[in-house]
Amino acid sequence: MGTTDTTPEAIVTDYEKSVARYWNEKLNDPINLLLGAEDGLVHHHYGLGEYDPAVLSGSGADREAAIIRELHRLECAQMDVVLDALGGMEPDDRLLDAGSGRGGGSFSAHRRFGCWVDGITLSEYQVDFATKQADRHGCTDKVAFHLQNMTRTRFPDGHFDRILTNETTMYVDLADAFGEFARVLRPGGRYVCVTYCVNDTIAPTSADCEAVDTHYGTRMHKRSEYLAALSAAGFSPSQVTVLNAQTIPYWELRSHSEHRTGVERAFLDGYRSNVLQYVLITSERLPA
Repeated sequence: MGTTDTTPEAIVTDYEKSVARYWNEKLNDPINLLLGAEDGLVHHHYGLGEYDPAVLSGSGADREAAIIRELHRLECAQMDVVLDALGGMEPDDRLLDAGSGRGGGSFSAHRRFGCWVDGITLSEYQVDFATKQADRHGCTDKVAFHLQNMTRTRFPDGHFDRILTNETTMYVDLADAFGEFARVLRPGGRYVCVTYCVNDTIAPTSADCEAVDTHYGTRMHKRSEYLAALSAAGFSPSQVTVLNAQTIPYWELRSHSEHRTGVERAFLDGYRSNVLQYVLITSERLPA
């Protein structure tokens, strides 16, 4: 496995350039870096589960440190749910982490399964950061990161046994991404997607959904679009789980942090109204 692929095809459109620029310039965001400082698992997704209210009982720096630790525990709990959905993997199996960020999910998967992992992102900074973390974790022989676009990767047909996207599909065209996933995933392989999306059974959008998009530069999709695009690409969705109730506590706790970013209210209001949904979708690649 190589380390980085600086392919000119990775970043072409103006929107792709804006996404790459956003993450390349996001160098010192403490809400991510602080959470992963202790164990080296820097995630770019959110958390699941109830938080311990005792962390809010302190004051000053001790209180903030307790909040940060608890937020990280919740985001690691989210990752455990995702890994459970991937199902059993063997050390010789291959996982594509599409939109791998600073590598937290890739390292978590390798720790759990011992499998090969390729992480891809549009951010050169994230590739460099995650590659250095792989050395820290002692897994450079099996975990590698590449500057690639999930809608047009450079991997061979049927190369992967599993594919994961954890809060990353809001940046791509679903038909393009799922078509590419169908190409590089072996028949019978599994794709697990976690995303926030618009619950279009209620409304086509909302002020809260638009606020989230503005904050992250995303282009949030409708829930119905996910299921239609998966089926069109040759996937059979076997599980669709709405995780709003499980993720609301994370956002409640984060709203108490000194490092909150201002998007917490939009997520809370959106999830509580159910116009914004946090979903986990598990699909299998149908035989050609």
